[in-house]
Amino acid sequence: MIRILVFALFVLALAAGFAWLADRPGELSIIWQGQRADMSLMVAATLVVSLVAAVMFSWWIVRVVWTSPHSIQRYFRARKRDRGYQALSTGLIAAGAGDAAGARKMLGRTKGLLSADQEPLIHLLEAQAAMIEGRYDDARRKFELMADDPETRELGLRGLYLEARRLGANEAARQYAERAAEKAPQLPWAAEAALEYRSEAGDWDEALKLLGDGRSGSAEEKKTHARRKVVLLTARAAARLDADPKGAREDAQQALKLGETFVPAGLIAAKAYLREDNLRKAAAILEKLWKATAHGDVAKLYVRARSGDSATDRLKRAEKLEAMRPNNAEALHAVAEAALETRDFALARTKAEAAARLSPRESTFLLLADIEDAETGDQGRIRHWMNQALKAPRDPAWTADGITAPEWRAVSPVTGRLDAFEWKTPVSPLDGPVEEGSTAAVDEAIRTLPPLAIESRPATPVEEVAKVETVEVAQKPVVVATVVEAAPVKDVTPETIKEAAVPEEEERPFFGLPDDPGVKEGAVKRDGTSGFRLF
Repeated sequence: MIRILVFALFVLALAAGFAWLADRPGELSIIWQGQRADMSLMVAATLVVSLVAAVMFSWWIVRVVWTSPHSIQRYFRARKRDRGYQALSTGLIAAGAGDAAGARKMLGRTKGLLSADQEPLIHLLEAQAAMIEGRYDDARRKFELMADDPETRELGLRGLYLEARRLGANEAARQYAERAAEKAPQLPWAAEAALEYRSEAGDWDEALKLLGDGRSGSAEEKKTHARRKVVLLTARAAARLDADPKGAREDAQQALKLGETFVPAGLIAAKAYLREDNLRKAAAILEKLWKATAHGDVAKLYVRARSGDSATDRLKRAEKLEAMRPNNAEALHAVAEAALETRDFALARTKAEAAARLSPRESTFLLLADIEDAETGDQGRIRHWMNQALKAPRDPAWTADGITAPEWRAVSPVTGRLDAFEWKTPVSPLDGPVEEGSTAAVDEAIRTLPPLAIESRPATPVEEVAKVETVEVAQKPVVVATVVEAAPVKDVTPETIKEAAVPEEEERPFFGLPDDPGVKEGAVKRDGTSGFRLF
């Protein structure tokens, strides 16, 4: 573009000069070797310009002839280079596609057209072809050569790192990652790998130092950096909690400044305050965290913050949590547990059933079984709730890579991945788990409770005779069938026994209404005999 502009300006200047001469005519006389030549000024200017153009054209012809051998050589060299790069590109594509034969063929053609000293990517193609063919030792040697070359150092180190990970040589992989991170801190894979290895080793100070301040980068990168810093600070706080509660508290509070709803950091800060006998600040942290997350671990620590509290005090603290987050399954569950400790069975049962309606899960049904065991000891009802617990979804837990942990951890013990643990419901081995939040399942479980055990008069013993009782529950007749062991037959008359064939009650699905007033008052006498008439 600039050349075209310069040429246009030159033509315009030349035309302007000729126009200027045309407006000012004149005569020019030249005497040379006794000869006189007369001409106009315009003709003289035209001759001068033509002479200059002829000289320039002649020089161009001479230069082209003089440099033609080099130009021809350069043309064929460029053509050879282009063919080599085309073969290299085709070979890399073949290696990426897993075509070992194609990659090997293109490698041979590339070596014939290009020099490995001029194009380091030939080493990469050779290493990739060796890996596809299963010659891992040759590939590793190629990566080592690339790691020694300043131009391909990062590429070679990454290849060695991936090869070490494939072989399970974690120590070698760690060294390659740290070497790459030292030489090129901008490489994300190297920094992340070194960070994970230091975190897996529990070297939290070095991990935080490697993480840096994270001031540069996009908004998403800054968010990721802040999350990792929260995790590392919380992990260091957990490691320092027993030996240095004050330092653990400082780290946990710094983590809470970056992530206000990060439950593990809040729990560690509260535990540190409790070890310093500062219940007020610990409660303030837990209450703030409870309002934001309603986490089960927060509720447990808040209710049992002081070891010397009575069961009544714990119940009051649980009810305070419920007041902060009404109609919350975790709050209702905490109140039910505390009420069971105070032997307030009515309150415990009411809150546990409400929690089961909001979020049916294993621990809630087990709590109902504990309430039944403590209040009535009825084995039928206890087995009923245990059966519902088997069908219900499992409780949320800290889960990472298919395993669960009782407490949060910063690194997955399976893969070594940082920030892998999440608070979620583990995968249940049972098919068709009950949908969380389904009140119909809990209502049916409560409605189909077996009646309280009722002692009755011994029936006339017969061989394989079914005893049938009708018990009025919630003003609806419910037929309960039991089987009596065989005994010798004595004076069996039609008036004393009616043969009954009551099929075994089929297990009902996990659905229904919640209210169960229980056995009607007066159904069981104080002496233990039934107040109902047999058939």
